Amino acid sequence: MRGPHNILRLIQTGATLERTGAMGVIMDALEAPPLVRATMRCLAWPFQWLGYKGDPASPPAPRALTALGPAYIKFGQILSTRPDLVGEDLATQLRVLQDKLPPFPVDVAKQSIEQELGQPVEALFDVFSPPVAAASIAQVHKARLRADGTDVAVKVLRPGIERAFQRDIDAFYFAARMIEVLAPGARRLRPTDVIAHFEGVVMGELDLRLEAASASEFAANTSGDAGFMLPQVKWELSSRRVMTLGWADGVPLGDNAALDAAGHDRAELAMRVLQLFLSHALRDGYFHADMHQGNLKVASNGDIIAYDFGIMGHIDEYTRRVYAEILYGFIKRNYRRVAEVHFEAGYVPADRDVDAFARALRAVGEPIFGMDASKISMGSLLSYLFEVTERFGMETRMELILLQRTMVVVEGVARSLDPQINIWQVARPVVENYIKGSIGPRALLRDLGRMATVLSRFGPRLPGLLEEAIIRQSEPQQPPPRPDWATRLAWVGFGAGAGVVAMLLLILNL
Repeated sequence: MRGPHNILRLIQTGATLERTGAMGVIMDALEAPPLVRATMRCLAWPFQWLGYKGDPASPPAPRALTALGPAYIKFGQILSTRPDLVGEDLATQLRVLQDKLPPFPVDVAKQSIEQELGQPVEALFDVFSPPVAAASIAQVHKARLRADGTDVAVKVLRPGIERAFQRDIDAFYFAARMIEVLAPGARRLRPTDVIAHFEGVVMGELDLRLEAASASEFAANTSGDAGFMLPQVKWELSSRRVMTLGWADGVPLGDNAALDAAGHDRAELAMRVLQLFLSHALRDGYFHADMHQGNLKVASNGDIIAYDFGIMGHIDEYTRRVYAEILYGFIKRNYRRVAEVHFEAGYVPADRDVDAFARALRAVGEPIFGMDASKISMGSLLSYLFEVTERFGMETRMELILLQRTMVVVEGVARSLDPQINIWQVARPVVENYIKGSIGPRALLRDLGRMATVLSRFGPRLPGLLEEAIIRQSEPQQPPPRPDWATRLAWVGFGAGAGVVAMLLLILNL
């Protein structure tokens, strides 16, 4: 239920960060100003007793985020890929959140498998190991099929994970709505829509049948990509809470020492992982949206192996073209074209000055291109671009949220492999190839062919559809019906409740 009781959950978040010592660690890593530090500590300190204690053996930040639950663990996973933002020490600490969380008992996993697949584990597998990886939503066991002796990975959802996620999402909705009430200027960021997007992604991740389908589609799209491979889905051993894949042997992409010992070229791996992501996003419009080190391995032959397909991103062809043109404009330092693309796509209101916007974009891009290669950051670009678009009234684009977030994560992975990587230089050939294939005479002919196909399909119905539209347009418009007394009373109650919540938040802030 999304109501005022969620205030307690948000207070509990701050209290847990303070009680575990994570508040100071995170503030230090983010180099928060003294006023922000003092304010956060003053708000959280009186409520320490409400916070979770966590595992005292863990470092403060992983300890706090693990205690708070899966939604917070997801946040920590993103930070773990950004040592340039939070520092190498904190990023290393947070990597345990990717696949080294406390597991749940093997007996519980076996019981879940039997309930889902209708057979006991012993009837399906010769060998069933203890957990080899445990993340925020599920854990993985290595097993051997009794039927043919094949090694497989069996993924099992954590018990009660749906309820745990829903609790946090409810609190996030509450916070987003209060932000919209108390900070009208933030409405353009559409915080409630952002949380709704996050909820949709998470709910999809909690149904392993959808993850299996995603893995299958992703494998079909990328079958021709050199240096990239995916484990095969075992459909007969997969269901809503259990998924079985072929076993993938390899070195974790986050273990630089092991990669060096195995003789892998980390600079080449960094370049490949970034180019693969851009290729999947632009070429296919379907990409792995959780590409942190915990979901990537390197096979003995050097292939990058991806797994965990719970979060996948999809963007339509028009949006891909817009995104590619924006990236290409920055790469070519053609800020006027970048500005025009924003206006053409409707990202910036039409009543704004395109020349002024282009100059503002130049102020974003030029300092970045003047940096040393090791400091050129897509994350910095997105941060600066966010500030500029805010001034020009650009609203949050829901279709780009996952793409932008994944771009930041992938950049962090690439930079952890090769701190000297030049992000723009690596991205340029992929973007240029996409531009050549999607924008130009050949692409125009292809689009016209698709349009002709659609028109031919609906051709016999077009006269009737046109006649219906004309008739509807000529009919007098009826005023909408007035709401009944119960609906009015419900709206009054909702407004009064929102007002009470806003007053409580104001009192707490004071």
